[in-house]
Amino acid sequence: MSHGHSHDDDHHHHDHDNSYSDMQARVKALETLLTEKGLIDPAAIDRIVETYETKIGPRNGAQVVAKAWADPAFADWLRRDTTAAIASLGFTGRQGEHMRAVFNTPDTHNLVVCTLCSCYPWSVLGLPPVWYKAPAYRSRAVIDPRGVLAEFGLTLPQETKIRVWDSTAELRYLVIPQRPAGSEGLDEAVLADFVSRDAMIGTAVARSPEAAI
Repeated sequence: MSHGHSHDDDHHHHDHDNSYSDMQARVKALETLLTEKGLIDPAAIDRIVETYETKIGPRNGAQVVAKAWADPAFADWLRRDTTAAIASLGFTGRQGEHMRAVFNTPDTHNLVVCTLCSCYPWSVLGLPPVWYKAPAYRSRAVIDPRGVLAEFGLTLPQETKIRVWDSTAELRYLVIPQRPAGSEGLDEAVLADFVSRDAMIGTAVARSPEAAI
């Protein structure tokens, strides 16, 4: 992969996504204090975070995918200069990192991981899921990607090649899932509803129109 980073790259530079910033530490301390005083419900906060992780946050990425499905010119731009194509829709990285879109095909399925910390395309996917940061996912996604996908409920044909992409602080990946059958003629707003966060990481595929109803 000439422009990407394979899982066995010798030099894998990362920022400190796993550590708290000063503001994050303050928020965490405040949350703990308010919880101890009984003023907030941690379960309610968890539900809000989950909503942002799985619904609100990934809407940006879903728009990118839907436009790539509906507009061949945009899809071509996304292949040639992912960062610029995504920026044209108003989505830019919080730390100036570059993006690369990897397209699923009938023969190849793409899976994204960050083996050394948790580099993640915040600008298009919102908050990273807890499992993405887990050491078990970060190591096993490289060693046994087919097994990991099966645990997510995604069983691929043996002849389908699984390609694992290792994100870094400088280069982060967005999976463009295959457009589902039966979605021809639908506009981008409807198409975006078929795209989940997990499909853009590669641990799922796009929902079919029937499943999205």
